[in-house]
Amino acid sequence: MSKAFSVASWNVKHFKGDPARVARVVAFLRQQDPDVFALYEVTGKNVFNDMTETFPGYTFQITEGPETQEILLGVRNTLTVFITQRIEFKSGTTHMRPGLLSTITVDGVNYSLLFLHLASSTEPRGMGLRDDMLFRAVKFRQVLDKAAGGKNKANYLFLGDLNTMGMVYPYDKDIDAETELRKWDSRASQYYGMRRLKKSHEETWSGGSASSLAPANLDHVYAAKHLVFKQFKNASNADVDIEVRGWVNEPTIPTQDSWIADYSDHSLLYFEVQKV
Repeated sequence: MSKAFSVASWNVKHFKGDPARVARVVAFLRQQDPDVFALYEVTGKNVFNDMTETFPGYTFQITEGPETQEILLGVRNTLTVFITQRIEFKSGTTHMRPGLLSTITVDGVNYSLLFLHLASSTEPRGMGLRDDMLFRAVKFRQVLDKAAGGKNKANYLFLGDLNTMGMVYPYDKDIDAETELRKWDSRASQYYGMRRLKKSHEETWSGGSASSLAPANLDHVYAAKHLVFKQFKNASNADVDIEVRGWVNEPTIPTQDSWIADYSDHSLLYFEVQKV
């Protein structure tokens, strides 16, 4: 199989127009050379101009609304793409971000990618919003399947900072992050023919050595089971679908802290979709 396109998905925490940081982020992103990339937590208007000037061979779209943290999507101009903003993934709340649906056509075949930045909270309301959004994202495959002409026909992926961090509740009723993920892995697989892609590193977020919180598994890609991806290797030399790049690759705690301070508390996800 040959590559259809490559994707980079990265939460660049509170990404504003600080020139030095923007330059570092853009340089790191350029090293990945993705055909498609999504940046989450874009909070400064100047970032959009900086990105379009630095990536002249890309088409861009950014989410719009009263929320302060937007999703910025860039697609290489050699690809045919149709992008729409999906407000149903706001779950009826004005402060949440909509999703960005990007339909890419390669050799006459459509691939639908839904980019999401879900509710970040371990409180019941936060997990409830996230749960609703994930259900909408998984179930959206039915809409795409119908358009593609039959069950399990759509080449569908949804991805991003899904913030799967569980829920804290009194009286030993907590729900840990693994349980939250296990629910969606089961539902996506059993009812919607999708799977969560394997990553080279499970934890993608870290607050650094001074943080009271342990590194967390927040960033994910779910894909239709029939889709095939270039394989990378994890630390155990096992095949994985996604290579995590960023602070996870730094060899020491001080260099991890430095990378987080210079770039983001999230590492970047990189993967390559193979042609159907």
